[in-house]
This record gives sequence, structure tokens and C-alpha cells, in this order.
Amino acid sequence: MKTPKTGSLKARRLAGDAATYVFLTVLSVIWLLPFFWLVMQSFRDGKGQFISTFLPTTYTLDNYTKLFTDRSIMNFPKMFKNTLVIAIFSCAISTFFVLSVSYCTSRVKWKMRKPYMNMAMVINLFPGFMSMVAIYFLLKAMGLTEGNRIPIALVICFSAGAGTGFTVMKGYMDTIPKALDEAAMIDGCTRWQIFTKITLPLCKPMIVYQVITSFMGPWMDFVFAKVIAGAKSQYWTVSLGLFNMLEKEYV
Repeated sequence: MKTPKTGSLKARRLAGDAATYVFLTVLSVIWLLPFFWLVMQSFRDGKGQFISTFLPTTYTLDNYTKLFTDRSIMNFPKMFKNTLVIAIFSCAISTFFVLSVSYCTSRVKWKMRKPYMNMAMVINLFPGFMSMVAIYFLLKAMGLTEGNRIPIALVICFSAGAGTGFTVMKGYMDTIPKALDEAAMIDGCTRWQIFTKITLPLCKPMIVYQVITSFMGPWMDFVFAKVIAGAKSQYWTVSLGLFNMLEKEYV
């Protein structure tokens, strides 16, 4: 039989849960509202920069048609293709590097393990663009800043140092019981088999997170793309194209 104290405790718990969900819902609406507004504005009719209503009064697909067909402003399909290719390759390489380094630091004991983790933590305290000049001259010395090798240079920039960003993935792998590895080794599994058939399947949520972050970095980057691609518009990414479009608009 429920006592009055138990009933009041349950009521307070339900009230707390309801307040939490209401608060999170309000935050979600506030967070999504700017994105909703941007999507709606892309369908508005008219050429003016300024608008007088929150949402468009008329909707059209002319903006998207002009974006993908009109070459007088910028070659958006080419830039989109460049960005997509660079982001996909960078994402695949970066994810593999992060998973490999995370596994080695979490499940394998080796001599320089702790010094490496300390060094990687210190390096991650500094933003990547601080090494921009040095990276550019290294790529230039290897002949990767000219012609069709520019996308390769960008992939190297975005993925070569990804192994130092292992902290979050390592923390997740540390939660996986090492008894699973020991049992697999007793059954005759190699380190590679343990990594691919036991550890990775258990890390699916973190792999999704890593794939998203590894893809979004190259997709949104402007600094390295600007330095390496420069004035070679056929190798521009979307961020460079949009910036160049704004420059023309305000000249």
C-alpha cells in the first residue's frame, strides 16, 4: 500500500521530470529556430538583401536553380564536389587514425604511452592554424600546392594530425572491460581481430560521433583552404566560394 510520503515523492519526481522536459523543449526550439529561419529564407522570392517579414510571403525554387546553374556568380556545383570529396577522404582517414590511436593508448601498454598522451594533450591546447605557415611550406616543398594535387594537400592538412584527438574516444574505450580482450586472446584472436570484431562494434555510438566531427571540420574550414587553394578557383571549397561571393557583393 502506498503511503502519503511515497505518493508525494513520486509526484515531485514527475513534476521534476516534466519541468526538465519542458526546459529542454524550449532550448531545442530556440536552438532550431535560426536554422528554420535560414531554410525558409532560401525559398523567398526577390533579390533584395533586406526583408520586412520574419517568414517569406511567397516561396520559389529559383534561388536553388540559379545556385546550381548560374556560373556568372560562382561555380557552386564544382565547389560542392571539391568540398564533398575532400571531406569524405579526410573523414575516413581521420576516423581510422583516431580509432587506431585510441585503441593503442587504451588497450595496449607500451613504453612511451604516457609521454605521448601528455604531449598530445599539450598540442591540442593550441589551435591548428598556428602551424599554417609551416604546413604550407612543407606542402609546397613536396609540390602539393599546385594543380590537381591541391585536394590531396587539403586532405593531408585535415587528417594527418587527427591522431592527437584521441582523448574522447580513448575515454569511451576505457569503459569496455579488458576481460573481453583477454578472453578473445585465449580463444586465439589477434590484436587486429580484437580491434575490428570486439572493440569497434562496442564503440558504434562514438564512431558515429567521430565520423560527424571528422566530416564537419573539412566541410566548414576556411583558413587552410584559403591558404592552399589561393586564387585557383577551380579548387575552391564551398566556404571559399561563399566568401568570394560576399566580396563581390560588397565591392
